[in-house]
Parts: sequence; C-alpha cells; structure tokens
Amino acid sequence: MARLVMKFGGTSVADLDRIRNVAAHVKREIDAGHQVAVVVSAMAGQTNQLVNWTREAAKLHDAREYDAVVSTGEQVTAGLLAITLQNIGVDARSWLGWQTPILTDGAHGAARIQEIKGEALIERLELGQVAVIAGFQGIGPDNRITTLGRGGSDTSAVAIAAAVKADRCDIYTDVDGVYTTDPRIVAKARKLIKISYEEMLEMASLGAKVLQTRSVELAMVHGVPLQVRSSFDAPDGPQGHGVGRDYFGPGTIVCNEDEIVEQEVVSGIAYSKDEAKITLRKVADQPGVAARVFSPLADATINVDMIVQNVSEDGKRTDITFTVPSADLERAVEVINSSAADIQYEELLSDTDVVKVSIIGVGMRSHVGVARKMFETLADKGINIQVISTSEIKVSVLIGSEYSELAIRALHTAYGLDHE
Repeated sequence: MARLVMKFGGTSVADLDRIRNVAAHVKREIDAGHQVAVVVSAMAGQTNQLVNWTREAAKLHDAREYDAVVSTGEQVTAGLLAITLQNIGVDARSWLGWQTPILTDGAHGAARIQEIKGEALIERLELGQVAVIAGFQGIGPDNRITTLGRGGSDTSAVAIAAAVKADRCDIYTDVDGVYTTDPRIVAKARKLIKISYEEMLEMASLGAKVLQTRSVELAMVHGVPLQVRSSFDAPDGPQGHGVGRDYFGPGTIVCNEDEIVEQEVVSGIAYSKDEAKITLRKVADQPGVAARVFSPLADATINVDMIVQNVSEDGKRTDITFTVPSADLERAVEVINSSAADIQYEELLSDTDVVKVSIIGVGMRSHVGVARKMFETLADKGINIQVISTSEIKVSVLIGSEYSELAIRALHTAYGLDHE
C-alpha cells in the first residue's frame, strides 16, 4: 500500500465527462489498496473568465477580493469530483485551502506556502477516505483566502505530498510524460523514463510547460518523487500503478540524479519564444554602469535573463545586450529611457523576433565539448548566435526566431536524442 497525491490540471477536469474519467483513475488506485489525496485545478478556461470579470469590475481592484473570486474555480471542481467519486462508491470529501489548512504569506495573487498542517488529512486518508483538495489556494495571516499565482495547483500538490509524507506525487496533464523536446516540432522526440529535479527545473524555467517551476523546486527541496502522466489514458485495470513493480508507470519520473542509472550528457532541448532583446549602444565603459542599467529594471520587477557586454575598442564606450520577457519589453524600454541621463547611452535597440534555445543535461558536468557541439551544429546550419548564457547543466543561445525549428531539430539529432 502506498500513499499517493494525484493532481489533475484544467484540461483533465474540463467538463463532467472528464471529471468522471478522473474519478475512474482515482478509483483504480483505491481498488489497488492505496491511500489517495487528489488536488484539482479549475475547469479549463474558468480561471481566465474569473480574472476577466475582476478586471471588468475594476481595473484597480482589491487583491484580497481578487483572490476571493478567482479561487472559486477550484472549489467548484473539488466539490464536483467528490460528488462523482461518491456516486461510484468511493468515500470522498472536498477540502478547501482554509480547511486543510494551507497557510501562506499575505501576498494576495502570488502567495507562497509557509506551512501545511497535514494531521487531519492523514487521519482521513488512513480511514480510507479520498481527500479532494482545491489547488491554487490557501489562507493568509489575516484569515483571508489567498491564491498562489498561475500554475499554483502543481505547487499545492507537491506541498501536500510533503505534508502527508506521500510516496509519490502524480501530476496528470494532457501529455503522457516529459519529452526530449517538443514532439510537435521534432517527430523523433522521445519520452524520458526519468529526469533529475535539476534538469526538470531548468527545462521548466526555459520554456517547457509540463511542470510549474515552483513545484519542481519544492519537490527537490523535500525529496518528493514526481511522476508526469496523462489523464486521458484509459484506467488500466484494478492493479493500478503503485510503488512496487509498476512504480514508474506510463509517465516520466522526476527524481534525484543518483536514481538515474545511465545519465544522458544532454537530456533535452528547450525553447522559449517569449523573449525580447534590448541593446544599449555606446554606454560608458566604467565601473557602476551595469548597476545603473539593471537596478531600475529590478526596481520595476522586470526579470533580466541573458546578458552580454561587448569589449570596448577604445576603453571608453561599449555595448550591453540583454533579454527580458517579451510581455515586459515596452515597460523595460520606458524604464531605461527614464534613466537615460544616468546611464548615458547613445542608442537603444529592441527586437522581439528572437527565440532562446537551450540544451540541458546533468551529464555536462563530466563531459567536455558539449557547448562546442552546439555552436558547430548551429554554424553548419548557417544560424547566427546573438547571445549566450550558461550554467553548470545548461547552455542557452539567442537566435533569430525564423531559425527556431531548424535549430531544435538539428540539435536534437546532434546530441543523439532522436529515437530509433
């Protein structure tokens, strides 16, 4: 017998038929003798509708009331799933964030979990009752409902798995696992049986949409094994996929690096189209200039990613290039322009026709020539690299958006990731 947390996203609970399918997945695990807690998102599209209503009501609305409205989507789903489970003979009860309770800070709209008191949940699980928990929500210091930010249901699921000491947290979504790259671009992309927390964290932050970044970070900190699975597979028999022989199931396990026997040098290729490049021409080449450029952006909560500074030819002037999320480009340009007198640049150039392509793999730590292969592969395809950034287990390049699919396919083949 195992204790499992099963999380279902918006597409998995989009309507009553899909909620019935979710109930069948849950019953499969109950019939196999497992204890089960379920975390649910709002039905697909419902959160967007709720957010739009708050904005239509008032552009400058109270964030506390925003949370009161937006959190209701998960409440509806939790109640409907509990009813559906009861209808097929499974003892179930819905739980909201304040009932668990999931204690958060007071940052309404983007709260962070501080503590989950899991004793009541554990008591019900040990009695054989399924706990159906509304994801994305908690309760703040002022006893008001808080929400965790978009994608927060993944974070809820991992935090609850840690709190109830679950054997595994299964994230059910509309894909059947984590792939070496986007299968819509590379037909030969293959599903990974296992991937390390660090690699998944890099992939999530670099554009892969399978898991939310905060949830992976939380799983790594607490050592919670994650499994990415498809909720659209038919429930496969009374035995289910427990933690014994079928532990790995049909999805991808996210786990510690030392649990992966044969680690690929490069595990995957990620890409992000939500990038914009800004270049400041002929900035004074002197101490403190970088701080004068990036401090105002930080104060405006604009995240800067890739940065490159050209070598100054005369020791007086240089160029600084960096990237920001494309949605923040207009605001970033305004911030830089407002600080023009302090920064003292000659020209500001911006470009949204760029894409960031990244290779990721913990095997890079022990292998040389990984970056060289990336650069040679892109050069062979006539693709110019505009910016480069690296970490211990990833290399990212910024290229023209028209070359994105060519680059991804070429790199996928170059690193031997195509399936046979």
